[in-house]
Amino acid sequence: MAMFSATPFIFLKANFGLAIILIIAIFFTSNIHAISSKTVIDSPLLTQKIGTNRTIKVDLNGDGDFTSIQEAINAVPENNSQWIIIHVRKGVYREKVHIPKNKPYIFMRGNGKGKTALVWSMSSIDNKESATFTVESPHFIAFGISFKNEAPTGIAFTSQNQSVAAFVGADKIAFYNCAFYSTHNTLFDYKGRHYYYKCYIQGSIDFIFGRARSIFQSCEIFVLVDMRVKILGSITAQNRESDDNSGFVFVKGKVYGIGNVYLGRARGAYSRTVFAKTYLSNSITAKGWTNWSCVGSTEHIFQAEYKCYGPGAYTIARAPWSKQLTEEEAERFMSIDFIDGQQWLPIWM
Repeated sequence: MAMFSATPFIFLKANFGLAIILIIAIFFTSNIHAISSKTVIDSPLLTQKIGTNRTIKVDLNGDGDFTSIQEAINAVPENNSQWIIIHVRKGVYREKVHIPKNKPYIFMRGNGKGKTALVWSMSSIDNKESATFTVESPHFIAFGISFKNEAPTGIAFTSQNQSVAAFVGADKIAFYNCAFYSTHNTLFDYKGRHYYYKCYIQGSIDFIFGRARSIFQSCEIFVLVDMRVKILGSITAQNRESDDNSGFVFVKGKVYGIGNVYLGRARGAYSRTVFAKTYLSNSITAKGWTNWSCVGSTEHIFQAEYKCYGPGAYTIARAPWSKQLTEEEAERFMSIDFIDGQQWLPIWM
């Protein structure tokens, strides 16, 4: 009678164990940053992902390290190389705040966009100068904060017209559950790779503008009516001037309000904006897009939609140069790889 050999069994067992280890490793490696749609991105989760407990507390009532956000930023060492949390407790902070180029790795954590607000009131002929909040350093995160420029709506096309809530002028910047309030030119998304998650953005004319490469994930866009001018306003004014990799992409959000606007106007000859799987209310005009102020051919303008829905999503009267993307065409814009997010974002949907 032949003896049973344990060698094949041991070999199979070893390979089975190795396969299990590899599967687990692949699963966890691929899910380090991306999360399930059922998971809530909150400040404890973000704090865990950036892996720090270095905290500066800001409290209006004097119950922290500072009563001013700017004072807390000033206390961060120049050329900081490790994440530091600036916890801005609930309250309305009336100040103009600037994060300079030499203050990276700041996580500005509020108590919620309905509880922590940074507010200023300024109009200027210079968009950047008017901004309530300016960030010019890479590796910045904000969570649960409202940024507001409450300057009264001035006379159109004058120096009393620009009133920016936030100027975002550096690379690798993310806003989670934040809000941006103004009327004209609300969010100056100037340059760099940016991620906006579940943010609320309000305005009337060109209220998301610049030449950044940004994904707006599950954001609410609220349209205000501007009675000063006869032209329709635009949600976006993306200023891509050459065949580079910049562009604005809106994924799974909603657009609604009390005004009537275009999804975007081409501010540059290569302007690129995409709305994908987004609810569009009847605030969106039937034409959808405009090349107003972009002199010349529309050949290189990339104004596109993919599987949008709602009363503002009918495409029959859309601008002739605008595009309705196929699934294959839309995939690269909806991927976090559009902003190289796997390389620098702490977490994303």
